[in-house]
Amino acid sequence: MNKKLNLKPIAFIGPHILLFATFILIPTIYGIYASFTKWNLVSDPEWVGLDNYKTILFDSSSTFNFQFTNGLKNTLIYVVIMVPLLILIPLLIAVALENRHVKFKSLFQGILYVPGLVSISAAALIWSLIFHSKLGMMNNLFGMNFSWAAKQPYAWLLVIIVSVWGGIGGNMVIYRAAIAGVSQDLYESAEIDGATAFEKFIHITLPSIKFPLVYTLVMTTAGCFNVFAQPLMMTKGGPKQGTHVLMMYIRSLAFGHGESIAGIASAMAVLLGLIILVISAIQYYLMNKNTD
Repeated sequence: MNKKLNLKPIAFIGPHILLFATFILIPTIYGIYASFTKWNLVSDPEWVGLDNYKTILFDSSSTFNFQFTNGLKNTLIYVVIMVPLLILIPLLIAVALENRHVKFKSLFQGILYVPGLVSISAAALIWSLIFHSKLGMMNNLFGMNFSWAAKQPYAWLLVIIVSVWGGIGGNMVIYRAAIAGVSQDLYESAEIDGATAFEKFIHITLPSIKFPLVYTLVMTTAGCFNVFAQPLMMTKGGPKQGTHVLMMYIRSLAFGHGESIAGIASAMAVLLGLIILVISAIQYYLMNKNTD
């Protein structure tokens, strides 16, 4: 018997597949192709093979080599600082909010989550005014005339403050939902056995929320590697390119002033994507290995 083709699943998933292919899959494939070409976004791409990658990785006399190494170094600094903060702070807040003695839990969660709904540009503008050298609240409060974005490590401090302020809400909600699903019988049994709050956190809470932890660790790491707006808005990559992350170099090469160097920019983007893929795979493997 011939079955009629059921078009309902296609009708539901079709728009998603179309949008995914249009805005993610096709641009990704073309970006990989562009990384093997010399291209200025105007003329036809000229195939150069691995020349872009050789220049970026091995030609120490090239400006592009400096931009990649400096951008990757600054990106790694941001990742190493931000990933622990964006995992530990939301986790501790979620644990605190799930304490039965805490009141107005939803209110506190809402207050901490709202900054994540504010656009990065608006958040950066707010914090730039707070730390403004002449008009800022911080300088007026302490009677200083200090340019925070012009010196290290204060430039990084500005970027970190903006990132933490707007980034803890999402992970906090995930952790709180996961912790709320842990059986209270486990905690009650641990209390009977004389377990402390810290022991219950280590031996009950953390193992019970393994999968949310793995998910947020991988996604937070990938997001931190793609940092762009915070250093651009807060420090413009300064001082002396000390906060100039890799995504800022990629953007300026592809769409900055002067002739576009989209081939080199695409190669840098591909290398960044490979780094994210490898680190995410290692994180996933280690987290699952340690919790099996």
